Amino acid sequence: SDLYEPYEKLISIEVLGRRFEVPENNLLLRQLAFVASDIAWGRYCWNGECRYCEIHYTQKDGPELAALSCRIKGVAGMRITKLAPEVRYNFAGALAAKD
Repeated sequence: SDLYEPYEKLISIEVLGRRFEVPENNLLLRQLAFVASDIAWGRYCWNGECRYCEIHYTQKDGPELAALSCRIKGVAGMRITKLAPEVRYNFAGALAAKD
């Protein structure tokens, strides 16, 4: 679809302790929308100004970092440890479905 950058495979990321398969080579917020369509209803600006899509994440054994999910691409093995309230609200259905 036109919403996603071209991708050949799904990669695994972890969101608040749960694994999800998302399309490679895409912005993290788009990857989250792949799993939780409610992201489309969020109040995101998609240009880095609103900060409603802020997350905290780690890669491998690196430090926890803060980033805007509309500005970074998710990579295989990424562990998202904190979601801004707007993302948490829009992603709640996906998290509940994994219980």
